[in-house]
Amino acid sequence: MKKGFVLVILFVFPIVAYLFFASGVNNFGRLPVLTKSVQDLTHFEGDVSLKDHITVLGFLGNNIDLKKGNAFNLNQKIYKRFGKFKDFQIVMVAPSDQESKVQDLKKELGKLSEIDKWYFTYGSSTEIKRLFNSLGTSLELDPDLGTPYVFIIDKEQNLRGRTDDEDEGVKYGFNTISVAELNNKMEDDVKIILAEYRLALKKNNADRSNK
Repeated sequence: MKKGFVLVILFVFPIVAYLFFASGVNNFGRLPVLTKSVQDLTHFEGDVSLKDHITVLGFLGNNIDLKKGNAFNLNQKIYKRFGKFKDFQIVMVAPSDQESKVQDLKKELGKLSEIDKWYFTYGSSTEIKRLFNSLGTSLELDPDLGTPYVFIIDKEQNLRGRTDDEDEGVKYGFNTISVAELNNKMEDDVKIILAEYRLALKKNNADRSNK
């Protein structure tokens, strides 16, 4: 009897656990849409677009030296894990007069990893504020036009986040100062949205093959 119970634990439980979690991804693994139709980057310098990409969007502001630690955290905890996924990108917005500071930041990031999916784009203070406001969040830009928060934008230019976060309720963005938040929350949410698109792609391919 005891041996039978041990066998059940060793062989049956892992299968049940797998089916449970697989079911969870398919039925519950969708990241809520918080804001539809976030403004694209048409009016910004640089050939960058949110459309048809899974984007982590950030705002560097005028004090880029103070944001280097944030960028390094994001690179180590998010970009290194997801940067090789097709259509994934990190886009950082900066004021037009900060290009030399951005170049310094890019050089330092390049020492840590390949940065071919990091993009930097520049705009006026008016354009930056308009873009940020289009996110429709409860957050605000700092006086220097920056924020430590980054935002997940899907391929249809919708802001994705959490509606039932245990700490904030509605969670619009992720604080790059906090390694724990990047590890424990943002990483999970990026996984979910990537899985969502993979499942949609598999379904489309299956539908085509059945025609």
